[in-house]
Amino acid sequence: MKFGVVVFPGSNCDEDMVYVLRDVMKQDTVKLWHKNTDLEGCTHIILPGGFSYGDYLRSGAIARFSPIMSSVMEHASKGGFLFGVCNGFQILCESGLLPGALLHNNSRKFICKNVFIKTTNKDTLLTAHVSQNKPLRIPIAHGEGKFYADTTTLEQLKANGQILFEYCDEQGNVTEAANPNGASLNIAGICNSGKNVFGMMPHPERAADAELHNQDGRSLFESILKASLVAH
Repeated sequence: MKFGVVVFPGSNCDEDMVYVLRDVMKQDTVKLWHKNTDLEGCTHIILPGGFSYGDYLRSGAIARFSPIMSSVMEHASKGGFLFGVCNGFQILCESGLLPGALLHNNSRKFICKNVFIKTTNKDTLLTAHVSQNKPLRIPIAHGEGKFYADTTTLEQLKANGQILFEYCDEQGNVTEAANPNGASLNIAGICNSGKNVFGMMPHPERAADAELHNQDGRSLFESILKASLVAH
């Protein structure tokens, strides 16, 4: 098992992700520069948060055309693990690897705060070992985090179990008040139909270290490791 964290110009959560994977989870982890096409034998590819290419045009719209993305897309098409967080989620949607789009928050403001999310499907590598009974407190930091998809797509996401996380309150109630950005169906994270490509707006890597007094996000990384070992 080897993790590769893709670095685009403007990525600013790459070091956070590398730290959690390499130092907290003790995994073989390398950075992959966006201009290269070699995934260096990585089995698990991560697209981190940040502001790739300054978020010009739309968040993730330019990064989608970086040279490494051709290799990333080929990796995903073969069933390889691919996980995008925040800007990484936006890039996955821009690439067509995940359905839907991330639009401006309803408030039209950048939002940076802790939110609560609940796990709605445990049948994936990312969520298999994450509790469905306990809401996770995970920080968000985005200006374009409102997940949107048309009605047909939303129905397909529900029917296929592709909705992984929903914004909720501290008790786990999925309410409009608990939705920080106006996302359709309170969606905070989804996967593709093959359940090997994952995207979420909240930052689990910012809640995975005892030094931060919040390790709710660590359960996602533990799930990836445990479920990947079983899968192979």
